[in-house]
Amino acid sequence: MSDLQTPASSPTAGAATSDAPSTATAASNASSAQAAGGRTFLPRNTLLRHLLVLVLCAVGAVVLLETTDLGFNAQVGYVAFYAIAAGGLTVLTGLNGQISLGHGALMAVGAYTTALLLDAEEPLPLVVVFLAAVALTSLVGAIVGVAAARLHGPYLAGATLALAVGLPGLALYYRSFLGGEQGLTVSSPDRPEWFTDVIRSLSGGSPSGVKWIAYISVACLLITYFLLANLMRSRVGRTWRAVRDQEVAAELAGIDLGRWRVLAFVVSAAAAGLAGAVLALVVRLTAPTGFTIVLSLSLLTAIVIGGLGSLLGALIGAALLVFLPRVLRDAGESLDMDAAQAAEISYVVYGVILVLVMLFAPAGLVGSIRLAWMKQRARRAAGGTTR
Repeated sequence: MSDLQTPASSPTAGAATSDAPSTATAASNASSAQAAGGRTFLPRNTLLRHLLVLVLCAVGAVVLLETTDLGFNAQVGYVAFYAIAAGGLTVLTGLNGQISLGHGALMAVGAYTTALLLDAEEPLPLVVVFLAAVALTSLVGAIVGVAAARLHGPYLAGATLALAVGLPGLALYYRSFLGGEQGLTVSSPDRPEWFTDVIRSLSGGSPSGVKWIAYISVACLLITYFLLANLMRSRVGRTWRAVRDQEVAAELAGIDLGRWRVLAFVVSAAAAGLAGAVLALVVRLTAPTGFTIVLSLSLLTAIVIGGLGSLLGALIGAALLVFLPRVLRDAGESLDMDAAQAAEISYVVYGVILVLVMLFAPAGLVGSIRLAWMKQRARRAAGGTTR
């Protein structure tokens, strides 16, 4: 999805270190048209541009899923729910400036809602189940957002950390309803006949359950990013950026800071709820051990590594979370390590890579690339004016 524009200039070599966070976010927020000096082959209209990108991404996803094996299809499902949650967290942290360590708990709300509704005697349509998961998680997000609207920085992080620690534990107190430590087994939704016919016409074979879940996951991801991209480029997104960058000026301009922060938390929670619903379908199990603080920290890592404020960065960060440890583990096994040693070494190398990215690309991968491109454009423009 195309990213949003933020009215921020590129940093100079002697910029103060206190400006680094806002500079990094602005670099990730800058659109590709802005980074390319305004030249773009995409439509100027935001909605048409995002629709075109949506169609192209959908075609690419179909080609990817039909040309890869079932193991890769399953990994795509993992990337999808990570990316959906990371996209919602991008709105909250990258666009509105609020730090949340509780999105793993919000994903638990969506996952348990999905598991319970799909396990009913007469299961509801899958779209209705997803909408119910999103609605309930949005309600929880609104309650948390109102309670934390006046908190900032480490205080907000601490409040959401308590949510991440406490909320999944409810399953232990309501064992008969939520399954306790063992969790709930998630029933897989039936494949519709039209989907089977379409896949048979594309690949010549009948689709498996894994491929069906992968298509559902990718569809949810594309729809979520399409909606978030349009929201971030709208007046709502501009207001969120104003609250993030100039809190006092925004309040003097008549913006209700608390209300807009709560709205950002609700939107982010809705994405987390949908991510939890997709997670329930992909993993086929919802248990408290799947929604620990590690999940929330992983989501925060994804958006920081990819680039704060960038949906593309959130997608790249989610892909790294899924694929990088497995690639490193496979590399370790190829060096004659046993499975346990390869797994341990993979996480050590993974941590070192994350530290190196933070040191040498503080704006994230997407933000650093755009910063370098904009600096190069600025040097070329300066060289042209001096001639």
